[in-house]
Amino acid sequence: MKEILYAVLVLGIMGAVFGAVLAIASKVFAVKTDERLPKLIEALPGANCGGCGFAGCQAYAQAVLEGRAEIGLCVAGGQASADRMAAVMGVTAAKTERVVAMVRCRGHHTAKARYDGIHDCRSAMFVGGNGPSACPSGCLGFGSCVSVCRFDAIHVVDGVAKVDPEKCTGCLQCAAVCPRKVIVPVSYDADIVIACSNHERGAYTRRECDMGCVGCHLCEKQCEFDAIHVVNNLAVVDYSKCVSCGRCAAVCPRKLISDSNLRQDMDAVPAMPR
Repeated sequence: MKEILYAVLVLGIMGAVFGAVLAIASKVFAVKTDERLPKLIEALPGANCGGCGFAGCQAYAQAVLEGRAEIGLCVAGGQASADRMAAVMGVTAAKTERVVAMVRCRGHHTAKARYDGIHDCRSAMFVGGNGPSACPSGCLGFGSCVSVCRFDAIHVVDGVAKVDPEKCTGCLQCAAVCPRKVIVPVSYDADIVIACSNHERGAYTRRECDMGCVGCHLCEKQCEFDAIHVVNNLAVVDYSKCVSCGRCAAVCPRKLISDSNLRQDMDAVPAMPR
């Protein structure tokens, strides 16, 4: 009986000693955490979308705290998150412009082959060289972008990816996985939109796509503000000069240029006959 009591007593003393040692060690070797870090993390939406360029919200907050990143990079949180982070850091946040993704394609192009493989754009690109569609730059429509969007902001409709700008946060994860680089960032307030990325000559485009830009230069000639030019067979808008007068859209023979906010239903624009 005594042996058992002695063993329990020894174990109790050892436990107390080791506990005291651990308590002292935790104090001596404790890593001090800046009290602002939890507040910065709380100011972020917690989406961990990577749109800021960091692995997640905590990594971005840590970078801001250490001065390795600027406030305002969180596209999902927008201006509200930037203001809250600035308040924590004791600075004034710069005004941020809301950016959303836009798919530079409306479809209506012909197919050069039938694809029955994995329903993924990146997989389809290996078929027939650059994918099964005749347009070498158009949306393949197999939804690689849809699979990575955490905000339910992009869906494939009638074979073409379409973005809901009301849900889009501008994280551009969809753009990162698009093998044809059809998805680009555009200001949420952009009125003049050219949803095409094809650089083929007009004759080829007329033959293979009902809605692609044919590089006719009519929009360029109509613009009085030098805001639109045909570059490598594709009309491109310089938004720093564009005043949204809509004259380019009025003269476009293919009705490709949209004179509206991105919230317009693209399906309402009729396709030109071949």
